[in-house]
Amino acid sequence: MSVLPLEENILSAAHTGFCNSPPSVLDFLGQEFSACRGVNGKHLFFCGEVRAKKMGRVNIWLKRSYMGVTALIVVICILLLGFTVFNHGVMHTREKAENEIVGLHFLYIFSAVILLFTVFGVFGVWKQKKWALIVFAVGMILGSLLLLFLIINALTATTQMENEMKKELDFLPLDNASDSALTVLKHIQKEFECCGLKSYKDWKNNIPESCLCNEPSTNPCLLVRDSEQLRPIYAKPCPPIIIASLSYAIQVIMGIMWGLILLWVFSVGLCVAILCQMNKKLETPNVAYSSEAKAGNYTTLMEDPVAV
Repeated sequence: MSVLPLEENILSAAHTGFCNSPPSVLDFLGQEFSACRGVNGKHLFFCGEVRAKKMGRVNIWLKRSYMGVTALIVVICILLLGFTVFNHGVMHTREKAENEIVGLHFLYIFSAVILLFTVFGVFGVWKQKKWALIVFAVGMILGSLLLLFLIINALTATTQMENEMKKELDFLPLDNASDSALTVLKHIQKEFECCGLKSYKDWKNNIPESCLCNEPSTNPCLLVRDSEQLRPIYAKPCPPIIIASLSYAIQVIMGIMWGLILLWVFSVGLCVAILCQMNKKLETPNVAYSSEAKAGNYTTLMEDPVAV
């Protein structure tokens, strides 16, 4: 860029007062100065170009809201990892838990990946890195789609699960059932406060102790004559109670998934809003200099001393 002679580019301090601004103010305005020189201590000379700031400023409340949401996601991921580790330890004490361990491995990977994406998001808003915010937004969108896919599968698999449960518990008559099947049924009766597969009559006159109604009981009881004495037993059969309990558990899990999806979509919305504000450039008016520019209207603050 060519620079005109100094005497043709002298401007008044009123026209170029921004050159007297401290560096912090100049950085805030996003200006880049090639020169800012003083002439005789009264006027300032500016040569160079004024450029618009590359990134806009992010609203402080938007940034705080985003940091709060990401902090909540981090807490949820840490709790999910702790829950997975605890259940992994419990699974090792049980036999034939291969399917459950596969599910725990999925939870390990899922929670760790979401936690990693959240770290990218916090880094992006802290250092104002667009690429990190984009990685966070894409990762959370993919995670939301995965949860939505799992919810749809859970809805379609509920009916199949009920049918499978009925088949597994259908080993009537109980007189021909194996000892292991009877042991499982007795444990189910005691755990879910039920008796029999279709009714208490499945046991005929050999009602086990696991069918006896204990006070207080969440399920209704009835008096049945057994071995010439009246005994209180659970009135409801086991399969409907087990299926209702599993359906309730699935609904709770799906509710948690929907909550996570809404939270993640909200965080993506905040992230997109931050990216839009960062992409918004600060417009700086064009400054034109001419050798014919007139000095501004200002008065001399101090006159030269008059010789006596």
